[in-house]
Amino acid sequence: MNDIFAPAALGPITLRNRVIKAATFEGRTPQALVTPELIDFHREVAAGGVGMTTVAYCAVAPGGRTDRHQIWMQPEAVAGLRDLTDAVHAEGAAASAQLGHAGPVANAASNRAPALAPSALFSPLSMQAMKVPSDTEIRELIAAHAKAALLAEQAGFDAVEIHFGHNYLVSSFLSPLLNRRRDRWGGSLANRARLAREIARAVREAVGGRLAVTAKLNMEDGRRGGLTVPESVQVAAWLEADGTLDALELTAGSSLLNPMLLFHGAAPRKEFAQVLPGPARLGFRAVGRAFLKEYPYQEAFLLERARHFRRELSMPLILLGGITNLDTMNLARAEGFDFVAMGRALLREPNLLRRIQSDASTRSACVHCNKCMPTIYTTTRCVFRPDSTPVDFDGVRRT
Repeated sequence: MNDIFAPAALGPITLRNRVIKAATFEGRTPQALVTPELIDFHREVAAGGVGMTTVAYCAVAPGGRTDRHQIWMQPEAVAGLRDLTDAVHAEGAAASAQLGHAGPVANAASNRAPALAPSALFSPLSMQAMKVPSDTEIRELIAAHAKAALLAEQAGFDAVEIHFGHNYLVSSFLSPLLNRRRDRWGGSLANRARLAREIARAVREAVGGRLAVTAKLNMEDGRRGGLTVPESVQVAAWLEADGTLDALELTAGSSLLNPMLLFHGAAPRKEFAQVLPGPARLGFRAVGRAFLKEYPYQEAFLLERARHFRRELSMPLILLGGITNLDTMNLARAEGFDFVAMGRALLREPNLLRRIQSDASTRSACVHCNKCMPTIYTTTRCVFRPDSTPVDFDGVRRT
């Protein structure tokens, strides 16, 4: 316990402990700007004892959102984000902004901007063909990540996390299943990894040494023909050699193809079918069982994959997936992971870390039902928390 809850360095910053609140879209930005509800969400988690909380999802462009109600990093967002980071700092925690572009996971109909994909794809979300960015447009996206990082610094964030996972834009470029380009951004693994490396370099040049720079990297996509663990280990090794990141958070799965690889436990198919918008709902009812596969829950369920990265890399690594109690945190440390990241357990109990510090035998109340997943369309929450009230995207509380 002393090791987990002792201060730890993350690049140029020091966290009060080794536990990070993982990025989970909060559903509290109906106007694509910070709200009091979003501030309260992160203030509560910070007061609950985490070393750092991660704000998700801060898109680098308006078309890079999975829905137009998400924040995108524009100057108008800075004041609200500053209020949020001030509130988190007042509770003794650090704040990180997750930056990225949703790429093929973006909802073009909602954003009123085309979704982007490395190669020609059809979007089941907007029922439209996706746009394949040119070399010039890719360069603009790289610059957009650097600009977003500078805005995060203005807003008082201590760190930025670049989203290289879940088949969002960068992750889709890494995937041989989705990236069939024949130019310098596709084909070989080195070409497919170019976008990740150049974005990391641009962000590092913009804020490195002042803010911690981390990335959430897919270990595998969980779909035949997609990114594999050996390929991802090589990408991670290149990122380490580049010296652009202070840590890697290891994840898995695809929001586009196989989301449950990240969310082990029950598959909330009925709940998703009830809340998805129009065309997506019809499609989901046809393919929901195949799309939402079910993986049995166990503690540290991504550890076996993550061990391959720990063996090959010396840089700090953050273990995600099934971290709910002190025993699992200690296991992560014994395996050589520098930090752990928690998501669903903190939706259920934002004060879980304080409870563990008071009683090392404390176990999370999360039952891994994953019914929190569909709540992103109203207000992301644990459905078993009696004080969690959904909010529609127009900002009106529902009864």
